Amino acid sequence: MCGIAGFTRFSSSFGDQALLERMGQVMFHRGPDAGGEYLDELVGLCHRRLSIIDLSAAGNQPMHSSDGKLVIVFNGEIYNFQALRAELIEDGYSFTSKTDTEVLLALYQRDGQKLVEKINGMFAFAIWDIEKQELFLARDRLGKKPLYYYPCANGIVFGSELKCLMEVPELPRVIRPDSVYDFFTYQYIPDPKTIFEDIFKLEPGYTLTVNASGYQKKQYWDLSFSDQSGASEAEVAEELLDAVRHAVEQRMISDVPLGAFLSGGVDSSGVVALMAQSSDKAVTTCSIGFDSKEFDEVDFAREIAEQFKTDHHEFTVRENVADNLEKIAAYFDEPFADPSLVPTYFVSQLARNQVTVALAGDGGDENFAGYSKYAVDEVENRIRARVPVVLRKTLFPVFEKLLAGARNPLLRKAHTLCSTLSRDAAYGFFLSNSTFRQSVWDGLGADEFQRKLNGYHPSSLTQDYYHKAPAQDHLSKILYTDFKTYLPGDILVKVDRMSMANSLEVRAPLLDYELVEYAATIPSDLKLHKGEKKHILKKAFSRFLSRDTLYRKKMGFSVPLGEWLRNEIKSQAEELLFNSKAGLCDYFKMDRVQSLWDEHQTRKQDYSNELWNMVMFQLWYDRYAIRK
Repeated sequence: MCGIAGFTRFSSSFGDQALLERMGQVMFHRGPDAGGEYLDELVGLCHRRLSIIDLSAAGNQPMHSSDGKLVIVFNGEIYNFQALRAELIEDGYSFTSKTDTEVLLALYQRDGQKLVEKINGMFAFAIWDIEKQELFLARDRLGKKPLYYYPCANGIVFGSELKCLMEVPELPRVIRPDSVYDFFTYQYIPDPKTIFEDIFKLEPGYTLTVNASGYQKKQYWDLSFSDQSGASEAEVAEELLDAVRHAVEQRMISDVPLGAFLSGGVDSSGVVALMAQSSDKAVTTCSIGFDSKEFDEVDFAREIAEQFKTDHHEFTVRENVADNLEKIAAYFDEPFADPSLVPTYFVSQLARNQVTVALAGDGGDENFAGYSKYAVDEVENRIRARVPVVLRKTLFPVFEKLLAGARNPLLRKAHTLCSTLSRDAAYGFFLSNSTFRQSVWDGLGADEFQRKLNGYHPSSLTQDYYHKAPAQDHLSKILYTDFKTYLPGDILVKVDRMSMANSLEVRAPLLDYELVEYAATIPSDLKLHKGEKKHILKKAFSRFLSRDTLYRKKMGFSVPLGEWLRNEIKSQAEELLFNSKAGLCDYFKMDRVQSLWDEHQTRKQDYSNELWNMVMFQLWYDRYAIRK
């Protein structure tokens, strides 16, 4: 696991060795083991290395091909590199290292840009073809590894993190208004946007080819739910277990200590169980707990650790939040507000004290319908289908308006239900994904900000993906939508930044792309079965996980956010919200923000998500934004 960055300079002598060194230094945490640069008349590349496979200097980057015609910088792991290496040797290629990086170079020599179709892993890389004078960049299918880029007159500037690009003095930092609205709605900024105009993220499953004529973006992979399996439940469970076991075993290849995150839930427990079955020594496991029992799962994790005799380690998040929040937020470079970033940082820190690589259970919820919102949305969609359209469009909006501002939790749920049912399925799912209630947003935005938005609404993102999903049923469409938005924009960003902040590599077997493709063929009623989430995955794991582990109520990687805002980070949040000279006050009416804060503090209302989003936005602004 590493960090990459660089630039092209097709039209001028833009960039130099000093810039490459600065770009590498700001992402030192991604690769503390080694670093290097490459610079010629047309391109500059830099790399930071976290050594995982072949710890020798032979694996250092930038790496040159055997004929000297190619140069690569690569971030990630290719899990099928050994099989590809053997195949290439049969074709006459020779290798001087045992790295997957050298395999990528040989594959490019043989197959050109089609190499992305052959590799299975998490990756972002750039290959400079000296003869063609062409830079080829690629990002993995699901977006596990990040890749930012800025198209400019000289070609592009790119990097694993936005802070690499910010080392370029000429880089514009004009904040994009619709990205601000996206952030407050979703807690992240969806691909391909960034917080800044003219700077983008390369979407998962895409490549980018850059030469003197410009750049071309191309999609090489998409997920389809169109082919549904006709196998029996028992057959699917057996095939699924084999696929997960294979994905786990592939990700246990490492030349450094390896362990796992363990929450005690279905996904991480299943991964740890399969690791234990495939390992001849105790698996190292790491868990995070909270003082609040409502959010603490360490007892469940401990049960799994005891069952599979792991080398188990725990950490409890107490007073650590306020002391570390500013530092943690700085690793994201953009506004980011998923509250579970805090425990993810601490579990990564804990794991790094024991291992260099950790397996995690990410992807189980998106593959097998594990979030509560899926079950709720399915019920709402069935109701929507049974109620005549004329009633939904006339009656429910009236109820929605009457219930607006309700303080009783049941009445607030009724308000949400009426809001959902009065709209179509795609917009209903958007409401499930929104962390900033429309009723709170209305009247909150500053006049100039509202003018710049020019009618834009973040719901278009969710609705666009829902409607173009290659799927027939509602559940498959919303799973596809989350694979394109929430997974790469939130979950994988959080894991990448927090693990890399601690120089830890995290691997997600449940996000093996072949497993994801297989899961997409499983009928929806085997994923969400009579209200039971992740039904088929639980059936597959029932061979070695107890019924209590499989079927107890899901807690998720949650945090006591409401209480943090009233206690642990109260003074810090007040300072950020109300004493900043620029940032939040440029976008919101601060008297309204004050009202939200007061009502939350007195427990008249719970505005946890909205206020947390504001705090995280201001933390980002104070560190990174330059007003233009």
